[in-house]
Amino acid sequence: MTNSNNDRSTNVVWHEHRVAHESRVQRLGQKPGILWFTGLSGSGKSTLANALEASLFEQGRLTYVLDGDNIRHGLNRDLGFTDEARVENIRRIGEVAKLFVDAGVIVLTAFISPFRADREIVRSLVEPGQFIEIHARAPLDVCEQRDPKGLYKKARAGEIPHFTGIDSPYEAPENPELIVDTADHGLEACVAQISDALRERGMI
Repeated sequence: MTNSNNDRSTNVVWHEHRVAHESRVQRLGQKPGILWFTGLSGSGKSTLANALEASLFEQGRLTYVLDGDNIRHGLNRDLGFTDEARVENIRRIGEVAKLFVDAGVIVLTAFISPFRADREIVRSLVEPGQFIEIHARAPLDVCEQRDPKGLYKKARAGEIPHFTGIDSPYEAPENPELIVDTADHGLEACVAQISDALRERGMI
């Protein structure tokens, strides 16, 4: 899955950019950051992230959505769903998201990201205030009822091992910047809630 320590090059030197992060931020006229959507499968993470991005784009913001399934079609297509693979999945995404922030972009990530420790590692990659953890909260029974991809049905039938919420744990955020109750509120209201929170933080 990953290279061993013996395979890693020791002849790597960090190359400084001639264009500083502050210059990129000034050019774009926005405050970059990671909007990290976490929650069970079917909780509405991708739907929320895409709807919010569309709203931000209309406001002239430079944004990009990193979606869990999409990333597994390319960058992380070599990873499975064991605990070890899930950790590596989030590690890679965290590093990619960090690059987007350095470029001055507001990056929205939609990943189950089931382990608190992994989400905190991503938080540590950027400056304070640049990581906004958004818990798309919906009870398991609601997510199962939605089951937009038919994954819960397959998991219950034993066709998908290590499925979060069924036979693999999900560690809900303890102190997220924002909780969005997607079971109780519609998409428009949820997007408005997040937008208001971003304005309060001076991101938009």
